[in-house]
Amino acid sequence: MWILIICLAYLFGLSEMILMFTKRSKKKTVKRKKDSGSLLTLYIVFTISMTVGFFLANFRTLSSLNYVIASLGFLLYFLGLIIRWTSIIQLKKAFTVDVAINQEHELKIDGLFKIVRHPSYLGLFIIFSGLAVSMNSLLSILVISLPVFLVILFRIYVEEAVLLDEFGTKYEEYCKATKKIIPFIY
Repeated sequence: MWILIICLAYLFGLSEMILMFTKRSKKKTVKRKKDSGSLLTLYIVFTISMTVGFFLANFRTLSSLNYVIASLGFLLYFLGLIIRWTSIIQLKKAFTVDVAINQEHELKIDGLFKIVRHPSYLGLFIIFSGLAVSMNSLLSILVISLPVFLVILFRIYVEEAVLLDEFGTKYEEYCKATKKIIPFIY
């Protein structure tokens, strides 16, 4: 089971590396950019929390219940990947790993963005929560999910400041009509 978790974590890491190299904003098309160190902070928190969570994981007890819990975690992981990549595909050229607005950027308010303002980050949170659940340890869930959620909120704060500066009242109205990251809740 732990080998599968490692493979899934590497698969996610590989997908994020591909994004990092292919979806950075380009100087000639950037209209506005302000990352505030949030990308580096994301990567640091992801790495530390996953490492600590893995060491706290419970792989010694392999009961039927543990397999059910791990399977639930794997389902969450794949759901998160689907949400994240769907939102990236829906954003098309507007998606960048750094917080930037390009020349042709338009406010996206349909598709998954009709449900939450930041579905990509929702997907990220579900991915990490799924990996944490699959580790069969409440401590793993806490040391992964809580820091990841907090760093994602920081990233959203940075991103929303740029979006508000760019789109003004249109973005304010969009914020009033949709939740930030958790559908119907927050």
